[in-house]
Amino acid sequence: MFRPEPLDLVLIALVAILIFGANRLPETARAIGQAIRGFREGLAGKEDGETPTPPNASSTK
Repeated sequence: MFRPEPLDLVLIALVAILIFGANRLPETARAIGQAIRGFREGLAGKEDGETPTPPNASSTK
């Protein structure tokens, strides 16, 4: 499997700065982080402010 070396990461960072610009890079990273967090919450079944319940716990007994 491909394992990025430090030089590869530096090149990726430089390309990102060239594409997005230094001012928009933090905003873009924040938006990506929020999207990933929302995706993970969606996989867990968590909705806005709702706490996920374990699959084996049921409300009716």
